[in-house]
Amino acid sequence: VAYLVVFHILFVLFVWTYWKSVFTLPIQPAKKFHMSYADQERYENEERPEVQRQILAEIARKLPVYTRTGNGGIRFCDICQLIKPDRCHHCSVCAMCVLKMDHHCPWVNNCIGFSNYKFFLLFLAYSLLYCLYIAATVFKYFNKYWTGELTNGRSKFHILFLLFVAVMFFVSLMFLFGYHCWLVSRNRSTLEAFSAPVFQNGPDKNGFNLGFVKNLQQVFGEEKKLWLLPIASSQGDGHFFPMRTLSEARNPLLTNEEQWEEDGIDEEPQGSGEASSLAIERET
Repeated sequence: VAYLVVFHILFVLFVWTYWKSVFTLPIQPAKKFHMSYADQERYENEERPEVQRQILAEIARKLPVYTRTGNGGIRFCDICQLIKPDRCHHCSVCAMCVLKMDHHCPWVNNCIGFSNYKFFLLFLAYSLLYCLYIAATVFKYFNKYWTGELTNGRSKFHILFLLFVAVMFFVSLMFLFGYHCWLVSRNRSTLEAFSAPVFQNGPDKNGFNLGFVKNLQQVFGEEKKLWLLPIASSQGDGHFFPMRTLSEARNPLLTNEEQWEEDGIDEEPQGSGEASSLAIERET
């Protein structure tokens, strides 16, 4: 009876977290990050890159954005027509910008980001425990068949197949879950692990690293009793995230136009008149 109770508890948690990972929609940036119709028309009708840059700087000056593109420009999505908040990225599969995007997961057919990252982690954890529990309870019967204590040939194949599948999924999930645990401990997303976020002083892979405990609270919240439950408890609203250094507590990116020139954002070889001199990130 105890085996069945534990089995059903793990199964319910597995299904619940999977359901939350699949059906929790990713969150888009708030309206204040979107261009107004007038600004959009002014931006699109302007052909001079330096003027387009000024238009974006005027819009972003009022927003809490602290990260830049790799070449020092404003993180602007040309598809969604918005200034991207920190840690926000455009998902080509979902065709939208997603707050604190981690990756697009084909297994749950959803974009994993700020709204459902906790559910995704719990789904991996309970899937791992589920496979381990199945493998552990089936192994003793597999051992009996191996030693000849049981001789029923029909169930022997089913036991062997179930053990093989459980162990195979357990090993795969163990590496995936371990990797995401490492990301959480460093307060990074999968995208940030491959490409470090860029701040005023350049790329910094630990820019959002607040320490192990605070990093956990960023994802799971301060209420420890809610950590293991698929209930939304992540800190913040996904538009702003505390940073490691106090020197980045203000917005040095958009203070004045001279800062752009000092950082050499528009540096380009002489004789090149291409629009690529505009330091704006456009994702497709």
